[in-house]
Amino acid sequence: MVSASARGRTDAFALLGTAAADQTRLIGLLPVISLWNAYKIPLPALVTADPYGALGTPLLDRTAANIAAASLLNEARRAGARALILRDLPLEGEAFKAFQTALANEGLKPRVLTSHARACLDATQDAEQILRDSLGSKKLKELRRQRNRLADVGEVRFDVARTPEQVATALETFLALEASGWKAERGTALLQHEGDAAFIRTASVALAARGQCEVISLHAGETPVAAAVVLRHQDRAFYFKLGVDETSARFSPGVQVTLELTRYLCADPAIGMADSTAKAGHSMIDPIWRGRLRIGDVFIPLRRHDPMIAIIRAALVFRRLIREPARRVVHFIRKH
Repeated sequence: MVSASARGRTDAFALLGTAAADQTRLIGLLPVISLWNAYKIPLPALVTADPYGALGTPLLDRTAANIAAASLLNEARRAGARALILRDLPLEGEAFKAFQTALANEGLKPRVLTSHARACLDATQDAEQILRDSLGSKKLKELRRQRNRLADVGEVRFDVARTPEQVATALETFLALEASGWKAERGTALLQHEGDAAFIRTASVALAARGQCEVISLHAGETPVAAAVVLRHQDRAFYFKLGVDETSARFSPGVQVTLELTRYLCADPAIGMADSTAKAGHSMIDPIWRGRLRIGDVFIPLRRHDPMIAIIRAALVFRRLIREPARRVVHFIRKH
């Protein structure tokens, strides 16, 4: 059982994949929760535990990915599940391919329940060319004008916190900014929930010690106007969370810090691609980062000719059919 401090995920546990020849060698790990805890559906299925809903890729040993995927499927069966739902999985990534192979070997096939394309950045390209192509000269000129106006408040500077000590300090700036805006009004700011705040503080410092977490910030003099948490893994970066000073909205602080982040990542030879982790059609990031990453929720049957599979899938489809209209109504009310 895995102890979780993130809000709403204290009931999570981990499926552990091990090598056939050496049961002590860990080659796969997948945090999951029950279908009931995920969707309030009382059926025997497990769902990726994803408290922040950005990326749910199972952890697989790249030297034994197919074996790791097969081992995780067996662990799900031993836990009593008849199906496994992998949420927010890259549909063109190696992890999905490993599960497809493991299932094919058993005469099974995964199904994509939902999918969308979200913004990503090809960081191997020239940043200025990317920004010109995506925003155009007129929009860039307007953003430069806003930045010059921001400079009237104080010297504009872009800072990157990298060490654990720097990250711990900069994270508090981010948390304060995030809790000062619309997320706080909706009750979704990390600082509003003790478990979320504890989790992000612990995780960010631990990752920074491994060179996998940075906090970037944009200041006007001594005043922070935007800050974001950026995660790293191998040749990828993840634009994880953003907080802005909404009293400085006339200067477009979120866009300004994103422009600087784009330049920063493109100048780093270690980074090949950056995932925005944003929803599809995001009004801020989509016009800037024009690359697209296909993400989806994948339904995995765990037994052949199992009538329970059809029941679980039907329940998920029915939930989506009634949930989407309700979500659109909520968005309409919030907008108007």
